[in-house]
Amino acid sequence: MVRDSEFGQRLQRLRQQAGMTRPVLGDLAGRSASWVKALETGRLQQPRLPMLIRLAEILDLEDLTQLTGDQPLVRSLYGKTSHPALPKISEALASYPASASSDDPDLSSEAIAARTRQAWALWHGAAYQRSAIATLLPGLLRDARIAVRQLDGNERREALATLAQVYHLTQLYLSFQPPASLVLLSGDRAMTAAQDADDPHAMAAAAWYVNHVYRDAGEQHDARVELALEISELLKPEKQGDDLALWGLLRLAIALSYAKIGREGDALRYWDEADKAAKALGDDYVHPWLMFGRSMVDAYMITIQADLMHSGYAIRQAAKVDLGKMPSATRRSFHTAETARAHFMRDESLATISLLSKAHKESPDTFGFSLFAQSAVPDLVENGGATVRPDAERLASILGLND
Repeated sequence: MVRDSEFGQRLQRLRQQAGMTRPVLGDLAGRSASWVKALETGRLQQPRLPMLIRLAEILDLEDLTQLTGDQPLVRSLYGKTSHPALPKISEALASYPASASSDDPDLSSEAIAARTRQAWALWHGAAYQRSAIATLLPGLLRDARIAVRQLDGNERREALATLAQVYHLTQLYLSFQPPASLVLLSGDRAMTAAQDADDPHAMAAAAWYVNHVYRDAGEQHDARVELALEISELLKPEKQGDDLALWGLLRLAIALSYAKIGREGDALRYWDEADKAAKALGDDYVHPWLMFGRSMVDAYMITIQADLMHSGYAIRQAAKVDLGKMPSATRRSFHTAETARAHFMRDESLATISLLSKAHKESPDTFGFSLFAQSAVPDLVENGGATVRPDAERLASILGLND
């Protein structure tokens, strides 16, 4: 992380360029002039991510690195929560299995695919999705890799495409937990399996998840956009169906990447392409495990606008989205928390805490590993006011922030 004195110097320079005094900036951020001075002189550490976003919005910055410097702000550094099954899943990922998980498992590509579909159903349907798939994932990781070694021909390629999905599930389980290197490992193995399968659909899904890994880390923007564009060329969106859905998904990945670095025109252009794909597929289409469809595309516009620091646009977009049509508890919780993030950027504490409470109700597990919730809730406890504080303290307790 950048040294606090360097951050303070950047903040002071940007504040002065904006023609703001310390009292004005402090007031707009909900803090005091002495707090701004403490940041600028290095007496206070660089604030958490939500406050960095708020400062960037106040100072009308297009790119958060104008505050944080060239070194990327790795979001995984903010996540310290660990699931109880993390050691078991980590060991399964890092192992090199020589035998299957039971005396006589069915290692046909069809059997492995059926078990993987069951894991996806648990991931999207269970309120505590990490606990749900943790019971399946170690054995599935082992057996899917054994199956790939034992099968050949078309059945082996099918098993490889399924193995890529197993790695996607592993990546999702590991997300926002230490160590971040395991998330990178699962994403890389998924892409390798998809390429070995020579399956454009599997490669497109792997590109979507690789995009997540590096976008969350603030790294390799050009590489991940190039990857999405390259794999898009392998798809045939004119065929409709899954080809069009995965083509649209990669357009959405590119839009999110551009929004992350503040390139609004490119972000909106690629979102429009994803939107056209979702409309062509119809309101009832939802990809069975990637969840691409009308509601997902609309909901990600909330994230895009928040990342572009257009909190008002994000909130207006949220009013148009019916998350009830999205058959995934974890996605409903995530997008609800993203709406809360937009309100938090506007210092609307009551709306923020209400939406965070709703996100927790939708999926306690997704909420529990939310980096935004982990950083915003303590701020709401301290600065949300008497009306907000009881609910903020309750959520802080749920997140283990009172320990």
